[in-house]
Amino acid sequence: MQRSIVLLLKGEFSAAFHMYPAIYPLMLLLAFIGFNFFIQFKNGKSIKVGLMIFTALTMIISYVIKMKVHFN
Repeated sequence: MQRSIVLLLKGEFSAAFHMYPAIYPLMLLLAFIGFNFFIQFKNGKSIKVGLMIFTALTMIISYVIKMKVHFN
């Protein structure tokens, strides 16, 4: 994840995604939490839960795919 953040800071968006596919859902979740701290959204809790589930699923799926490729 750290290398993916460094790649994002360098502007290498595709390489950051290939390094850690969950970087974009995670950044979206963190941005939403930050905005929701200052601006209260009507369905903020539901959106947060949805983004958390989406981020977790992205992490799990990318991990399973990488392990399958690595060990086959």
